[in-house]
Amino acid sequence: MSLHELVESDRVVGAKSVLRRLLRSEIKKIFFARDAERKVIEPILKEAEIREIPVEWVDNSKILGRACVIERPAAVAGLLKDKQTKEAQ
Repeated sequence: MSLHELVESDRVVGAKSVLRRLLRSEIKKIFFARDAERKVIEPILKEAEIREIPVEWVDNSKILGRACVIERPAAVAGLLKDKQTKEAQ
């Protein structure tokens, strides 16, 4: 899929928010900016791998920020699971 998913779906932006939601099993896919600081995204990458969450890389944080409809760069963003999916767990 593509960045269009971020525009059309419920999302969370920022490393702390994405990690928090990931630990609650509320994330279905994660987008990382290639220019993000490794120390910021590393814990999320590890947890995504453990939980087998799909990951997609974006060229840079400005593009990811725009895709999330925010006016600033974003290192990481996550697509939230549908309400029905969360209730089924």
